[in-house]
Amino acid sequence: MRIVLCYPVEPSHLARIQNAWPEAELVDAGQERVAAELPSADIYCGHAKVPVPWDDVVAGGRLQWIQSSAAGLDHCLVPSVVNSSITVTSASGVLAKQVADQTFALLLGILRNLPTYFRAKAAKEFVRRPTRDLYGARVGIIGLGGNGRLLARLLKAFDCSVIATDWFPEQKSPFVDRILPADAVDELLPHVDVLILAAPLTEQTQGLIDARRLRLLPEDAVLINVARGPIVVERDLVEVLREGHLWGAGVDVTEIEPLPADSPLWDVPNVIITPHVGGQRASRIDDMTDLFCENLRRYRAGEPLANLVDKRLGFPEPSAIYGAV
Repeated sequence: MRIVLCYPVEPSHLARIQNAWPEAELVDAGQERVAAELPSADIYCGHAKVPVPWDDVVAGGRLQWIQSSAAGLDHCLVPSVVNSSITVTSASGVLAKQVADQTFALLLGILRNLPTYFRAKAAKEFVRRPTRDLYGARVGIIGLGGNGRLLARLLKAFDCSVIATDWFPEQKSPFVDRILPADAVDELLPHVDVLILAAPLTEQTQGLIDARRLRLLPEDAVLINVARGPIVVERDLVEVLREGHLWGAGVDVTEIEPLPADSPLWDVPNVIITPHVGGQRASRIDDMTDLFCENLRRYRAGEPLANLVDKRLGFPEPSAIYGAV
């Protein structure tokens, strides 16, 4: 059994994975060698940020299981993988705590008008400006995976009412007041003060939030994107923000990453931009290794894997999410 890794493991993590399957050959490929090593892998754990010959890997017939080290699966769910017998599991839930941190940093920063105060600080202007409240706000969440469910739980501490859309609206959450089907986005938008995007990037979600939908939000609503940049049509977001329809936006992800220097999004004053750091956490690699070792144990024992992905949908069912809220 040959296990190829492509996430930033240290010797302690390699030792733990080897202990989980002592007979396996373990290859720490990193980004530099993943494309070369993957065709001879039986199991792959990681997130390749370089081109990978997925069609050749599938045609080779050796790879049995992909354990993504990211919650989003757009890096590996290419058509050939989707149509193959390869099992795919995600890191959904593993990154939820740090994504929650990032979401609240962006959300409170926009609501409390921090971009304005940062500019005022630079100009040494001690002047009060309008702010908005999170307590008691109506919050909409697109996507109730591991990230969305934890966010809903934490928002309840602010006495928020939470409405969400999800592919599994029948799987209720005690922290969500109403769960709508995934195709009911238009029904949700007019009734929220804050819209948080926490859905994976799929064919169904690419370009989901365009100018028409942004204008369905109430005037002075806030948009937070901690999912994937292409879910939002960026030029439309710039246009609607410049119109003054939205209070502001916080984005940890953009359509093109890194965000080009000539992108007009940089110049919109009521936007906070962070460079896709929502997944950062001191224990991230420890946490990812915990999940992988647990799934290795289950795999060897013939038990259902955590975060087993429905490849047609592009994400796991909520009940299968590791550490589900």
